[in-house]
Amino acid sequence: MSEKRTGSAARKTAETEITVRIDLDGAGKHEIATGIGFFDHMLAQLSRHGLIDLDIKVAGDLHIDGHHTVEDTGLVLGQALKDAIGDKTGINRFGNACVPLDESLSRAVIDLSGRPSCHFTVAFTQERLGEMDTELFREFFHALANSAGLTIHCETLYGENNHHKIESLFKAFARALRMAVALDPRAQGSIPSTKGAL
Repeated sequence: MSEKRTGSAARKTAETEITVRIDLDGAGKHEIATGIGFFDHMLAQLSRHGLIDLDIKVAGDLHIDGHHTVEDTGLVLGQALKDAIGDKTGINRFGNACVPLDESLSRAVIDLSGRPSCHFTVAFTQERLGEMDTELFREFFHALANSAGLTIHCETLYGENNHHKIESLFKAFARALRMAVALDPRAQGSIPSTKGAL
């Protein structure tokens, strides 16, 4: 592979200061510090199971709550992902995965379409996991989809333990993203669209 597929992005506002670096052809190495332990754990799943190297540093207004930190991390990660993917020449474009975690089963389907859309269906039965509000997972995936121009369908098909539900979903998303960004040797030099652009 001759060209490195890496990307980076940064954002600084009165609410958050974030830097993200990503390598699509990595080994799942990661250095992640958002200030929210459970969120770090989920982003580590994205890196490890997507075989994407991630460096994410976040300073957010956690004295208020986690909303700005989680949403803005999704935005900046999406920008870095978009930067790394480039013009999408030779990629698979589509990815999907089902991943179990004990009694829970989740599915993620991705289209690197350039058209942002996010459908997120997870029924949580508690408001927080660790220091993280469970409603913020939806905000993260919506921000990621909008920023990177992804169509994402994420759902937990069934499960009982809330930790298992969301972790299986992050792992499924990681595997689907890994499939979508992978280079197809039969599609070298071509854009995976009849329009000729994505």
